[in-house]
Amino acid sequence: MQTKAILAQADVTKLLDAAQQEAEREGWAITVAVTDDGGHLLALRRLDGAAPFTAEVATQKARSAAMGRKETQVFEEMINGGRTAFVSAPMQGLLSGGVPVTLDGYVIGAVGISGVKPDQDVQVAKAAVSAITG
Repeated sequence: MQTKAILAQADVTKLLDAAQQEAEREGWAITVAVTDDGGHLLALRRLDGAAPFTAEVATQKARSAAMGRKETQVFEEMINGGRTAFVSAPMQGLLSGGVPVTLDGYVIGAVGISGVKPDQDVQVAKAAVSAITG
């Protein structure tokens, strides 16, 4: 039988805190969502000033990054590059800002950020992930 790593609650808190610190350092009002490897929501934090819809968008970005096993920016670029049929894939949040959390080559969860420009969402998500992966 195989075993797998999972995000513990302490890891989830580190992800949330690191995302918040990065966003506050930049003066950005964002929402951060953290999911497990199956895209199931583990935590959500909407910072003061973040628009309400960012909660859903961040969640969907994290879910898509977890299920797709890659950054959501890849999906956005694929669609923008002409593969428009991909919008019919059974995922939402195919926009930049979802980043998987990997350990030893396996996806163990994901972070989704919404609230600022796409490259800024990615910046915050990667800052969060680096807080636990180094």
